[in-house]
Amino acid sequence: MITNETVAPLYAPALVRSLARAAAVVETITLPDGEAHKSWTTLNRIFDVLLDKRFDRRCLLVALGGGVIGDMAGFAAAVYQRGVDFVQVPTTLLAQVDSSVGGKTAINHPAGKNMIGAFHQPRLVIADVATLATLPPRELPAGLAEVVKHGFIADVGYLDQVEADLPALLAQDAAALTRAVAGSCRIKAGVVAQDEREGGLRAILNFGHTFGHAIEAGLGYGQWLHGEAVGCGMVMAADLSRRLGWLPDDEAARVRDVVRAARLPVTGPGWTPERYLSLMEVDKKAEQGTPKFVLLERLGRPRVSRVDEAPLFETLRATTEQADARPAGATGQ
Repeated sequence: MITNETVAPLYAPALVRSLARAAAVVETITLPDGEAHKSWTTLNRIFDVLLDKRFDRRCLLVALGGGVIGDMAGFAAAVYQRGVDFVQVPTTLLAQVDSSVGGKTAINHPAGKNMIGAFHQPRLVIADVATLATLPPRELPAGLAEVVKHGFIADVGYLDQVEADLPALLAQDAAALTRAVAGSCRIKAGVVAQDEREGGLRAILNFGHTFGHAIEAGLGYGQWLHGEAVGCGMVMAADLSRRLGWLPDDEAARVRDVVRAARLPVTGPGWTPERYLSLMEVDKKAEQGTPKFVLLERLGRPRVSRVDEAPLFETLRATTEQADARPAGATGQ
Protein backbone atom coordinates (compact mmCIF):
# COMPACT_ATOMS: atom_id res chain seq x y z
CA MET A 1 0.00 0.00 0.00
CA ILE A 2 1.33 3.42 -1.01
CA THR A 3 0.06 6.47 0.85
CA ASN A 4 1.31 9.76 2.24
CA GLU A 5 2.01 11.29 5.63
CA THR A 6 -1.33 13.12 5.72
CA VAL A 7 -3.63 10.27 4.70
CA ALA A 8 -1.83 7.42 6.48
CA PRO A 9 -2.99 8.15 10.05
CA LEU A 10 -6.57 8.66 8.86
CA TYR A 11 -7.24 5.63 6.67
CA ALA A 12 -4.21 3.36 6.41
CA PRO A 13 -4.91 1.18 9.49
CA ALA A 14 -8.39 0.21 8.30
CA LEU A 15 -7.17 -0.56 4.81
CA VAL A 16 -4.24 -2.60 6.08
CA ARG A 17 -6.60 -4.69 8.22
CA SER A 18 -8.80 -5.31 5.19
CA LEU A 19 -5.90 -6.20 2.91
CA ALA A 20 -4.35 -8.49 5.52
CA ARG A 21 -7.37 -10.77 5.27
CA ALA A 22 -6.52 -11.48 1.63
CA ALA A 23 -2.75 -11.05 1.29
CA ALA A 24 0.13 -12.99 2.79
CA VAL A 25 2.24 -9.83 3.16
CA VAL A 26 1.09 -6.22 3.40
CA GLU A 27 3.78 -3.55 3.30
CA THR A 28 2.97 0.15 3.79
CA ILE A 29 5.03 2.81 2.01
CA THR A 30 4.40 6.30 3.39
CA LEU A 31 5.62 9.16 1.22
CA PRO A 32 5.81 12.93 1.81
CA ASP A 33 2.67 14.83 0.87
CA GLY A 34 2.33 17.31 -1.98
CA GLU A 35 2.85 17.94 -5.68
CA ALA A 36 6.43 19.05 -5.03
CA HIS A 37 7.30 15.42 -4.17
CA LYS A 38 5.95 13.92 -7.41
CA SER A 39 9.49 13.22 -8.56
CA TRP A 40 12.08 10.57 -9.44
CA THR A 41 13.47 10.77 -5.92
CA THR A 42 10.15 9.92 -4.31
CA LEU A 43 9.34 7.30 -6.94
CA ASN A 44 12.59 5.50 -6.17
CA ARG A 45 11.52 5.18 -2.54
CA ILE A 46 8.72 2.91 -3.78
CA PHE A 47 11.12 0.80 -5.84
CA ASP A 48 13.57 0.59 -2.94
CA VAL A 49 10.95 -1.02 -0.70
CA LEU A 50 9.60 -3.34 -3.38
CA LEU A 51 13.08 -4.63 -4.17
CA ASP A 52 14.24 -4.80 -0.56
CA LYS A 53 11.16 -6.86 0.41
CA ARG A 54 11.51 -9.09 -2.68
CA PHE A 55 8.10 -8.33 -4.14
CA ASP A 56 7.69 -10.13 -7.46
CA ARG A 57 5.42 -9.63 -10.47
CA ARG A 58 2.44 -11.10 -8.60
CA CYS A 59 2.34 -8.18 -6.16
CA LEU A 60 -0.46 -5.62 -6.11
CA LEU A 61 0.11 -1.92 -5.46
CA VAL A 62 -2.74 -0.09 -3.72
CA ALA A 63 -2.75 3.72 -3.98
CA LEU A 64 -4.41 5.35 -0.95
CA GLY A 65 -4.49 9.11 -1.31
CA GLY A 66 -5.02 11.90 -3.80
CA GLY A 67 -3.87 12.35 -7.36
CA VAL A 68 -0.17 12.63 -6.55
CA ILE A 69 -0.16 9.25 -4.79
CA GLY A 70 -2.33 7.69 -7.50
CA ASP A 71 -0.11 8.96 -10.29
CA MET A 72 3.12 7.83 -8.63
CA ALA A 73 1.82 4.43 -7.50
CA GLY A 74 0.36 3.85 -10.95
CA PHE A 75 3.62 4.76 -12.65
CA ALA A 76 5.54 2.51 -10.27
CA ALA A 77 3.10 -0.31 -11.12
CA ALA A 78 3.48 0.36 -14.84
CA VAL A 79 7.25 -0.07 -14.82
CA TYR A 80 8.13 -2.29 -11.85
CA GLN A 81 9.33 -5.56 -13.35
CA ARG A 82 7.71 -4.37 -16.61
CA GLY A 83 4.28 -4.01 -15.06
CA VAL A 84 2.25 -5.18 -12.05
CA ASP A 85 -1.39 -4.69 -11.06
CA PHE A 86 -2.61 -1.76 -9.00
CA VAL A 87 -5.80 -0.47 -7.37
CA GLN A 88 -6.82 3.13 -6.82
CA VAL A 89 -8.43 4.19 -3.51
CA PRO A 90 -8.71 7.96 -4.06
CA THR A 91 -9.33 10.13 -0.99
CA THR A 92 -9.71 13.57 -2.63
CA LEU A 93 -12.56 14.75 -4.83
CA LEU A 94 -10.12 15.62 -7.62
CA ALA A 95 -8.76 12.09 -7.64
CA GLN A 96 -12.20 10.48 -7.36
CA VAL A 97 -13.63 12.31 -10.38
CA ASP A 98 -10.54 12.53 -12.56
CA SER A 99 -7.03 11.24 -11.95
CA SER A 100 -7.96 7.79 -10.60
CA VAL A 101 -10.04 7.01 -13.71
CA GLY A 102 -8.42 6.52 -17.09
CA GLY A 103 -5.00 4.99 -16.53
CA LYS A 104 -2.72 8.02 -16.85
CA THR A 105 0.28 7.74 -14.54
CA ALA A 106 3.26 10.07 -14.26
CA ILE A 107 5.73 12.11 -12.31
CA ASN A 108 6.70 15.72 -12.87
CA HIS A 109 9.88 17.16 -14.36
CA PRO A 110 11.13 20.68 -13.57
CA ALA A 111 10.38 21.59 -17.20
CA GLY A 112 6.78 20.42 -17.13
CA LYS A 113 3.99 18.63 -15.29
CA ASN A 114 3.45 14.88 -15.86
CA MET A 115 6.15 14.77 -18.54
CA ILE A 116 7.40 11.30 -17.55
CA GLY A 117 4.83 8.53 -17.30
CA ALA A 118 2.87 5.70 -18.85
CA PHE A 119 -0.67 4.55 -19.56
CA HIS A 120 -1.49 1.78 -17.08
CA GLN A 121 -5.08 0.97 -16.14
CA PRO A 122 -6.00 0.17 -12.53
CA ARG A 123 -7.77 -3.13 -11.89
CA LEU A 124 -10.23 -1.36 -9.60
CA VAL A 125 -11.13 2.12 -8.38
CA ILE A 126 -12.88 2.52 -5.02
CA ALA A 127 -14.23 6.03 -4.36
CA ASP A 128 -15.69 6.52 -0.88
CA VAL A 129 -17.09 10.05 -0.50
CA ALA A 130 -16.84 9.72 3.31
CA THR A 131 -13.08 10.29 2.97
CA LEU A 132 -13.78 13.80 1.69
CA ALA A 133 -14.82 14.90 5.18
CA THR A 134 -11.16 15.19 6.20
CA LEU A 135 -10.03 17.31 3.24
CA PRO A 136 -8.31 20.65 3.89
CA PRO A 137 -10.53 23.60 2.87
CA ARG A 138 -8.82 24.24 -0.51
CA GLU A 139 -9.05 20.64 -1.70
CA LEU A 140 -12.81 20.35 -2.21
CA PRO A 141 -13.08 23.35 -4.59
CA ALA A 142 -9.99 22.03 -6.39
CA GLY A 143 -11.87 18.81 -7.07
CA LEU A 144 -14.92 20.72 -8.26
CA ALA A 145 -12.80 22.14 -11.09
CA GLU A 146 -12.78 18.74 -12.79
CA VAL A 147 -16.46 18.18 -11.97
CA VAL A 148 -17.60 21.35 -13.74
CA LYS A 149 -15.11 20.69 -16.54
CA HIS A 150 -16.97 17.53 -17.47
CA GLY A 151 -20.15 19.56 -17.81
CA PHE A 152 -18.46 22.26 -19.86
CA ILE A 153 -17.07 19.80 -22.41
CA ALA A 154 -19.55 16.96 -22.57
CA ASP A 155 -22.96 17.32 -20.94
CA VAL A 156 -24.79 20.60 -20.37
CA GLY A 157 -27.55 18.75 -18.49
CA TYR A 158 -24.93 17.48 -16.06
CA LEU A 159 -23.53 21.02 -15.81
CA ASP A 160 -27.01 22.29 -14.90
CA GLN A 161 -27.23 19.70 -12.12
CA VAL A 162 -23.76 20.47 -10.78
CA GLU A 163 -24.40 24.21 -10.87
CA ALA A 164 -27.60 23.73 -8.87
CA ASP A 165 -25.75 21.42 -6.46
CA LEU A 166 -22.75 23.70 -5.86
CA PRO A 167 -23.90 24.96 -2.44
CA ALA A 168 -24.56 21.37 -1.33
CA LEU A 169 -21.27 20.17 -2.79
CA LEU A 170 -19.33 22.87 -0.97
CA ALA A 171 -21.18 21.89 2.21
CA GLN A 172 -20.06 18.27 1.61
CA ASP A 173 -23.55 16.86 1.27
CA ALA A 174 -23.07 13.12 0.70
CA ALA A 175 -25.88 12.73 -1.84
CA ALA A 176 -24.65 15.65 -3.94
CA LEU A 177 -21.07 14.39 -3.80
CA THR A 178 -22.16 10.90 -4.86
CA ARG A 179 -24.05 12.36 -7.83
CA ALA A 180 -21.01 14.41 -8.85
CA VAL A 181 -18.53 11.54 -8.54
CA ALA A 182 -20.77 9.11 -10.41
CA GLY A 183 -21.61 11.62 -13.14
CA SER A 184 -18.02 12.67 -13.70
CA CYS A 185 -16.77 9.08 -13.77
CA ARG A 186 -19.49 8.20 -16.28
CA ILE A 187 -18.41 11.02 -18.60
CA LYS A 188 -14.67 10.43 -18.25
CA ALA A 189 -14.90 6.64 -18.59
CA GLY A 190 -17.01 7.06 -21.71
CA VAL A 191 -14.35 9.25 -23.32
CA VAL A 192 -11.45 7.03 -22.23
CA ALA A 193 -13.19 3.90 -23.55
CA GLN A 194 -13.17 5.44 -27.01
CA ASP A 195 -9.60 6.78 -26.89
CA GLU A 196 -7.50 5.30 -24.11
CA ARG A 197 -4.15 6.73 -25.20
CA GLU A 198 -5.26 10.24 -26.15
CA GLY A 199 -4.90 9.86 -29.88
CA GLY A 200 -7.90 12.06 -30.53
CA LEU A 201 -11.12 12.38 -28.53
CA ARG A 202 -9.53 12.03 -25.08
CA ALA A 203 -7.74 15.33 -25.59
CA ILE A 204 -11.01 17.15 -24.80
CA LEU A 205 -10.48 16.17 -21.15
CA ASN A 206 -7.60 18.67 -21.12
CA PHE A 207 -9.93 21.68 -21.24
CA GLY A 208 -8.23 24.38 -19.17
CA HIS A 209 -5.08 22.30 -18.68
CA THR A 210 -2.72 24.01 -21.14
CA PHE A 211 -3.17 27.27 -19.24
CA GLY A 212 -3.38 25.48 -15.89
CA HIS A 213 -0.19 23.48 -16.30
CA ALA A 214 1.65 26.69 -17.26
CA ILE A 215 0.49 28.30 -14.01
CA GLU A 216 1.56 25.28 -11.95
CA ALA A 217 4.98 25.06 -13.59
CA GLY A 218 5.60 28.79 -13.48
CA LEU A 219 4.72 29.20 -9.81
CA GLY A 220 6.37 25.97 -8.70
CA TYR A 221 4.40 22.81 -8.06
CA GLY A 222 2.24 22.99 -4.98
CA GLN A 223 1.82 26.79 -4.83
CA TRP A 224 -1.53 26.41 -6.57
CA LEU A 225 -3.41 23.13 -6.38
CA HIS A 226 -3.98 21.42 -9.72
CA GLY A 227 -7.71 22.10 -9.63
CA GLU A 228 -7.17 25.76 -8.81
CA ALA A 229 -4.93 26.14 -11.86
CA VAL A 230 -7.36 24.22 -14.09
CA GLY A 231 -10.28 26.33 -12.86
CA CYS A 232 -8.46 29.50 -13.87
CA GLY A 233 -7.32 27.81 -17.09
CA MET A 234 -10.91 27.04 -18.08
CA VAL A 235 -11.84 30.71 -17.71
CA MET A 236 -8.86 31.61 -19.91
CA ALA A 237 -9.83 28.96 -22.49
CA ALA A 238 -13.43 30.20 -22.56
CA ASP A 239 -12.25 33.77 -23.05
CA LEU A 240 -10.00 32.67 -25.91
CA SER A 241 -12.88 30.72 -27.47
CA ARG A 242 -15.01 33.86 -27.34
CA ARG A 243 -12.30 36.00 -28.92
CA LEU A 244 -12.02 33.50 -31.79
CA GLY A 245 -15.73 34.00 -32.47
CA TRP A 246 -16.80 30.55 -31.33
CA LEU A 247 -18.22 30.65 -27.82
CA PRO A 248 -21.10 33.12 -27.29
CA ASP A 249 -20.49 35.87 -24.77
CA ASP A 250 -23.12 34.60 -22.34
CA GLU A 251 -21.65 31.09 -22.31
CA ALA A 252 -18.12 32.39 -21.73
CA ALA A 253 -19.52 34.43 -18.84
CA ARG A 254 -21.23 31.31 -17.50
CA VAL A 255 -17.92 29.45 -17.42
CA ARG A 256 -16.38 32.26 -15.39
CA ASP A 257 -19.39 32.50 -13.06
CA VAL A 258 -19.51 28.75 -12.38
CA VAL A 259 -15.77 28.60 -11.71
CA ARG A 260 -16.06 31.54 -9.32
CA ALA A 261 -19.09 29.95 -7.60
CA ALA A 262 -16.98 26.83 -7.05
CA ARG A 263 -14.56 29.05 -5.08
CA LEU A 264 -11.80 28.80 -7.65
CA PRO A 265 -9.58 31.58 -9.04
CA VAL A 266 -10.70 33.21 -12.29
CA THR A 267 -7.56 35.28 -12.91
CA GLY A 268 -3.99 34.08 -13.33
CA PRO A 269 -0.61 35.30 -12.11
CA GLY A 270 0.30 38.64 -13.68
CA TRP A 271 3.07 37.42 -15.96
CA THR A 272 3.76 38.62 -19.48
CA PRO A 273 2.05 36.70 -22.29
CA GLU A 274 5.51 35.72 -23.51
CA ARG A 275 6.24 33.95 -20.23
CA TYR A 276 2.95 32.07 -20.38
CA LEU A 277 3.72 31.01 -23.95
CA SER A 278 7.19 29.77 -23.04
CA LEU A 279 5.69 27.60 -20.28
CA MET A 280 3.03 26.24 -22.64
CA GLU A 281 5.61 25.30 -25.24
CA VAL A 282 6.99 22.53 -23.01
CA ASP A 283 3.54 21.17 -22.10
CA LYS A 284 3.20 17.51 -23.07
CA LYS A 285 0.22 18.34 -25.31
CA ALA A 286 2.35 20.67 -27.43
CA GLU A 287 3.49 19.44 -30.84
CA GLN A 288 7.09 20.36 -31.69
CA GLY A 289 6.87 23.19 -29.17
CA THR A 290 3.56 24.56 -30.50
CA PRO A 291 0.85 24.48 -27.83
CA LYS A 292 -2.60 23.12 -28.59
CA PHE A 293 -5.69 24.26 -26.76
CA VAL A 294 -9.00 22.63 -25.93
CA LEU A 295 -11.53 25.35 -26.67
CA LEU A 296 -15.32 25.53 -26.87
CA GLU A 297 -17.53 26.15 -29.88
CA ARG A 298 -20.49 25.94 -27.50
CA LEU A 299 -20.90 24.52 -24.04
CA GLY A 300 -20.72 20.76 -24.49
CA ARG A 301 -18.99 21.10 -27.87
CA PRO A 302 -15.19 21.18 -27.43
CA ARG A 303 -12.60 21.67 -30.15
CA VAL A 304 -8.85 21.10 -30.12
CA SER A 305 -6.93 23.78 -32.02
CA ARG A 306 -3.75 25.76 -32.40
CA VAL A 307 -4.25 29.51 -32.20
CA ASP A 308 -2.48 32.64 -33.35
CA GLU A 309 -0.50 34.61 -30.82
CA ALA A 310 -2.62 37.77 -31.16
CA PRO A 311 -5.89 36.45 -29.65
CA LEU A 312 -3.95 34.30 -27.18
CA PHE A 313 -2.03 37.31 -25.89
CA GLU A 314 -5.27 39.33 -25.69
CA THR A 315 -6.77 36.64 -23.50
CA LEU A 316 -3.70 36.46 -21.28
CA ARG A 317 -3.71 40.22 -20.76
CA ALA A 318 -7.44 40.28 -20.03
CA THR A 319 -7.42 37.38 -17.57
CA THR A 320 -4.32 38.39 -15.60
CA GLU A 321 -4.24 42.22 -15.48
CA GLN A 322 -4.90 43.83 -12.10
CA ALA A 323 -5.43 40.34 -10.72
CA ASP A 324 -4.99 39.10 -7.20
CA ALA A 325 -4.08 35.66 -8.43
CA ARG A 326 -3.54 33.96 -5.08
CA PRO A 327 -6.10 31.32 -4.05
CA ALA A 328 -7.28 31.56 -0.44
CA GLY A 329 -4.74 29.82 1.76
CA ALA A 330 -2.05 29.61 -0.93
CA THR A 331 1.53 30.69 -0.45
CA GLY A 332 3.80 32.34 -2.95
CA GLN A 333 2.72 34.64 -5.78
